[in-house]
Amino acid sequence: MKRVPLIAGNWKMYKGGADGVELARGLVKACGDLAAIEVVIAPPFTALAAVAHELSGSRIGLAAQNFLPKPEGAFTGEINASMLLEAGCRWVIVGHSERRQHFGETDASVREKVQVAMAAGLRPIVCIGETLEQREAGKTMEVVFAQLDAFAELLAAQPGYGVVAYEPIWAIGTGKVAGPEQAEEVHAALRQRLGKISNDFADDTRILYGGSVKPDNAVGLLGCANVDGALVGGASLSTENFSKIVEAAPSLV
Repeated sequence: MKRVPLIAGNWKMYKGGADGVELARGLVKACGDLAAIEVVIAPPFTALAAVAHELSGSRIGLAAQNFLPKPEGAFTGEINASMLLEAGCRWVIVGHSERRQHFGETDASVREKVQVAMAAGLRPIVCIGETLEQREAGKTMEVVFAQLDAFAELLAAQPGYGVVAYEPIWAIGTGKVAGPEQAEEVHAALRQRLGKISNDFADDTRILYGGSVKPDNAVGLLGCANVDGALVGGASLSTENFSKIVEAAPSLV
C-alpha cells in the first residue's frame, strides 16, 4: 500500500468562531481540491459544525482535538465521540503532549481513547514524543516505544485507519525543530517497532512529524523516507503558511 501523505492542522485554542469559519473558507480555496494528499484540520469544539459546513464538497477532512471516551452522562463541559461525528468530524487527535502535560493524560487513558474512537468510527491521530530532558538523557526511543506500545495493537486491527504523530515535546511551539536526520531516525525506529506486529501494519501506517513545522522547513522534513506528513500547530492558523506546507507534501508522492 502506498501511504498517502497527510497534513493535519491543529488549531488548539484559537479560531473558535467567525475567524475559524473565515480560515476554513480560505483553506478550501487554497488546497481544498488536492487529490494527491490528504488534508485535515482540527478547530476548537465551538467551530466544528460551522467549519464542517465550509468544508462540505472539498477534500479537507475535519478532526476534533480531544474527546471524553464515555457514551454519554453527567460530564459537564465534555463532549463524546458520537457528538463529534454529528458535528461532521471523521478524525480526532489523541494524546497530544499538551493533554498529557496539562490534563494528566497517561498511556492508559490514551489507549482507552484510541479504542473508543475507533469503535465509534473516528480515525485517531495519536501523538507521542519525548521531553528535552528525556532526549538529553538518551531515552528518546525508550519513551516513544512505551507510548507507542500502549495502543499499537489497537491500530493494527485496522491497518492504515489510524495515524501516529511523533511530536518531540521540546520542539512544540518553541521554534526549535528536529532536523530531517533526527526526525527520520525516530520515524524509522517507530516503523521498525510497528513491524514487530506485522510488516503490513508497518507499511500501511502513516507516521507524521509535528513540532514547529513551518513552510521553510517542511520540504526537508517531508522529504524523509519515513515521514508521511505533518501535524502542524501555529502555522495552521494562517491560510498562506498552511497551504505552503500542504503544497510541499506532493513531493512525497
